[in-house]
Amino acid sequence: MADTGETWILLGATSAMARAMARGLAERGDGLILAGRDMADMETTAADCLLRGAPTARAMRFDARDAHGFAAIIDAVPGGVVNCAVFVGSMPPQGEIDLDPALIDGTVTDSFTGPARFLQMLAPEIEARGAGCVVGVGSVAGDRGRIGNYVYGAAKAGFHTYLSGLRNRLTRAGGHVVTVKPGFVDTPMTWGIPGMFLVASPDDVAQDILKAVTKRRDVIYTPFFWRAIMGIIKAIPERIFKKMSV
Repeated sequence: MADTGETWILLGATSAMARAMARGLAERGDGLILAGRDMADMETTAADCLLRGAPTARAMRFDARDAHGFAAIIDAVPGGVVNCAVFVGSMPPQGEIDLDPALIDGTVTDSFTGPARFLQMLAPEIEARGAGCVVGVGSVAGDRGRIGNYVYGAAKAGFHTYLSGLRNRLTRAGGHVVTVKPGFVDTPMTWGIPGMFLVASPDDVAQDILKAVTKRRDVIYTPFFWRAIMGIIKAIPERIFKKMSV
């Protein structure tokens, strides 16, 4: 497939959703910078993406808790349109956070402030080029604080708000921001969590994201029915909701 002249930075490229999206982007001819902590894993994905049609695919180290490496990733982007998809996040069990509140710092950095700092550094590059898309993967957990994961939910809620403001900023320069709110997805982060239902595959989520990018959607829930589920959850009065275990 022909080179589209677009390059995607995938932060958290070792996640199942990111790998699925990387395959889809490669097949449509986009260049890739796979950024994460497991270099061996990303090198394997990069090789696969080159075989699938990506004109370029390289692995670079990214750690949301170490901003010193952010600039090198941005500097590695060639000319043309630059896009970025954020799949970074961590979700320690709420019970562990309750026992050790210090875990809040890493959760918020991984799921919100680290990616936001990277995007804040990337935004001027998108503005200068007059085009570019940011995909921020949040979570339905950010729609309402729930007893089972309210620290993670708070981090994602903050990320959602940041993405909304960034969307306002980049729209004025020809860019776009898509906020993605997945429900339960079959990934290592969710394995073993009790009460899981309606679990989606990473491939299905990646396809929903790619469609949203093409259609320049602002906010999507994936799978789509989570919009209705969260609409119901958000509509429950607080006096009732605080007594529920959801």
